[in-house]
Amino acid sequence: MRVLGIVAYDGINYNGWQRQPDEPSIQGEIERVLSQILDTHIEVYGSGRTDRGVHAKGQTFHFDIDKSFDLNKLLIGFNSLVNKDIRLLKLKRIKNDFHARYNAKGKFYYYLINNGEYSPFDRQYCMQIRAQLDIAAMTNATRLFIGTHNFQDFTTKDEDKDGYVRTINDISIKTKGKLIRIDINGSGFMTYMIRFIVGTLIAIGNGKEDESFIKRHLDSASRDVISYKAEAQGLYLYRVLYK
Repeated sequence: MRVLGIVAYDGINYNGWQRQPDEPSIQGEIERVLSQILDTHIEVYGSGRTDRGVHAKGQTFHFDIDKSFDLNKLLIGFNSLVNKDIRLLKLKRIKNDFHARYNAKGKFYYYLINNGEYSPFDRQYCMQIRAQLDIAAMTNATRLFIGTHNFQDFTTKDEDKDGYVRTINDISIKTKGKLIRIDINGSGFMTYMIRFIVGTLIAIGNGKEDESFIKRHLDSASRDVISYKAEAQGLYLYRVLYK
């Protein structure tokens, strides 16, 4: 039977989601524990990859087991054995033709910035910027990213069958004291794409760039990957949308 899992994790101690031969990964740790409990090799397929140091509150994945199993007991057993910076939130039986990546219709991320005094306690969970950011300018600039565009200058990913075209449904910026939260949701995101977008918004917020920078690099005729990339630890995947 095929099973869908939802997992939360602190990504600081891992070399991203994808399994690595000599580096700790979220996928590798999940596979290790599931294989131990089920006493057979288990391979999991994620909704997508997260970079080294990126966190998740709602990453999804699927895997197959060749016999019926009490998923509640599997959930409890998994959480008792897995590293404490990973927590399995839910297991659900799904149709055998379901795929965690290819059936995903949208992904929701947020990015955290501490725009106040440096905090040593938050250094692994948000980007820290002491200089005051112009939130109004950043918010105005977000509208340029909304819609379907060619994001070839906002990713290091090689072109695939979908090219560099992606759709962003919404970007919003909220503040609570000195904490800035940037929410982004879209059809899917390429390598470093969100971090490049956030890095660009930060460059506008601190006056290094203006909206013309986005206009030059979005839907550009030739590829010129930008240099503004926000740090990994401020990024969180919090929901994957399916039908």
